[in-house]
Amino acid sequence: MIISVSRRTDIPAFYSEWFYNRVREGYFIRVNPYNPAQRKRISLERQDVDAFVFWSKNPRPLLRYLPWLDDHGYPYYFLFTVNDYPELFEPRVPGLNRRVETFRLLSTMLGPERVIWRYDPIILSSLTTEQFHLETFARIAEMLTGYTKRVIISFLDSYPKVKRAFARLDPENSLQICEPQIGGGQTALLELSEGLSAIAAERQIAVYSCSEKLDLSQCQVNRGSCIDGILINKLFQLQLPLRKDPAQRPECGCVPAVDMGIYNTCEYLCSYCYANGHPEIVGRTVRGYNPDSPVLIEK
Repeated sequence: MIISVSRRTDIPAFYSEWFYNRVREGYFIRVNPYNPAQRKRISLERQDVDAFVFWSKNPRPLLRYLPWLDDHGYPYYFLFTVNDYPELFEPRVPGLNRRVETFRLLSTMLGPERVIWRYDPIILSSLTTEQFHLETFARIAEMLTGYTKRVIISFLDSYPKVKRAFARLDPENSLQICEPQIGGGQTALLELSEGLSAIAAERQIAVYSCSEKLDLSQCQVNRGSCIDGILINKLFQLQLPLRKDPAQRPECGCVPAVDMGIYNTCEYLCSYCYANGHPEIVGRTVRGYNPDSPVLIEK
């Protein structure tokens, strides 16, 4: 069993003590996000966990617990999102230099194969143009050279809650969000993907896509997956089956995993986040956090 930590929130940044307590106790309670009354006990005993996959914009609070995981033989790797958006999009994310420092430290601890850079999501807008992304990506790639072997990219999916969030932060509609996946705008995605791929190649970083309908292979972008069965088997000498997770989108190549997170609990409050609703909902939800509870948030 692979444990995802987590698509639904940033557990390493905000709930690392809870995670440590749950692994030490050997289980957590998974809550169905669409039916909170439906709960299931999930074992975190070593013999039941094939690997942890951590997702985070800032895993520094979790670093203190990694030696314990190592001592108890738990395999794991990190999906570490590093971009550099304006505060309008990311009001609470730590500064770029601080995150890069953490990335380098983590890579030094684990090796560059186990710390994967996510440049995600790519938002094309009047504020963040194609040139913005090329320049930002190049700057970050230079900072991470030698500290990672691959980068995963994906383009913004304009879910209804994301559109509502952008409308709230820009009530006068001066910010124009582009949706190049629609109609003839795919050319922009291909051109940008090709540019990002060329930058990464100079730094010996392989580029993979995440859940993209558009085939980017012509841009030297590999069709990838975040919870990557091939990578997990290679890193940890396993022989897990490589079937697709049926609970994910058709374009997603991830293998099955159990997610530890709960929606509306990430306090970074990024405007593009599909896992959060209104900031007031997040504020109310996180009041139910108890690091000693088997459930991440008690409502």
